[in-house]
Amino acid sequence: MISFYPGPSRVHDEIPTYVKDAFKLGIMSINHRSEVFVEMSEKTVRLLKAKLNIPKNYTIFFTGSATECWEIIAQSLITTKSYHLYNGAFGEKWFAYTHRIRKDAEALPFHREEKIDPEKVKFAAGAVICLTQNETSNGTQVSNAIIRKIKKNNPESLIAVDATSSMAGIALDFKSADVWFASVQKCFGLPAGLALLICSPQAIEQVKSINEKKHYNSLVFMHDMMLKWQTPFTPNVLSIYLLMRVMEKSRPINVVHAELKKRAGDWIAFLEKRKSFHHLITNKTVRSLTVIPATGDAETLYTIKKAARKHGILLGEGYGELKTTTFRIANFPALKQSEINILRKVLSKF
Repeated sequence: MISFYPGPSRVHDEIPTYVKDAFKLGIMSINHRSEVFVEMSEKTVRLLKAKLNIPKNYTIFFTGSATECWEIIAQSLITTKSYHLYNGAFGEKWFAYTHRIRKDAEALPFHREEKIDPEKVKFAAGAVICLTQNETSNGTQVSNAIIRKIKKNNPESLIAVDATSSMAGIALDFKSADVWFASVQKCFGLPAGLALLICSPQAIEQVKSINEKKHYNSLVFMHDMMLKWQTPFTPNVLSIYLLMRVMEKSRPINVVHAELKKRAGDWIAFLEKRKSFHHLITNKTVRSLTVIPATGDAETLYTIKKAARKHGILLGEGYGELKTTTFRIANFPALKQSEINILRKVLSKF
């Protein structure tokens, strides 16, 4: 089954070989305090920074999931106030999760067809401004340019960005925000079970200032250990190894971005020719490059998804309130053009 589900999605073809290599090398049994792990951790971070254009002075942490990152941010980076800009289900979930920990969290929802006006996003110093760069539930995105302007307008606040369905797929301007996070089961083309949390020097200074030490994944502990290329807990060593191997072979992010942008354009052109379904988002300026959402009547979409499964293709279900009236197509690096051609052939019949 070829998975076009927008996460977990298709993994890179080399993953089975890398797993066998890990077994032969004893990676699955190494101690996370060992020299072998330290060298692997350091190399993985170095590759991530080189291939994704992450600033050298940013700190990369290994976590279990993007959801865990929500918790870490709420515990270790928010003092009192956080503002959550969202237009879809995952951004709303991030707010709701934070609100359970920090009652002063404030929701600032906007419509999925709306482009954020950064001039209206100005808050008092010391806040944490949270936004979802790529909203997986509805196939929208917030551009690098808008994130840069939000940061410029709020220099004394931290900008935290969920890039779960775009990191390693599009060229993100990491300097434009202070905290970035993503799981690896989407654009990284890896199995679920690992996520990255990336912090700017400004964020690390706030971590030290707050000095929160109540939890096993408190960032102050995580930072102290990452100075030694280690984690305070036993991490998913196999996934870190697989990430290292994938990043060794990955092309520079600008090359990957250009390819996915072209593919997204091809998908948009394809959807414009369909009669029974079309692109969910009409505002072209906010369309995601990595998650392509299509909408139509529920009965037709059910038939389309059923036909796709018969051809060995798994389409993404709609999410939340869009469950029955949309399906989602992942536009991730691990997917091959030949597989895309098969899917388009199926969809062309509707």
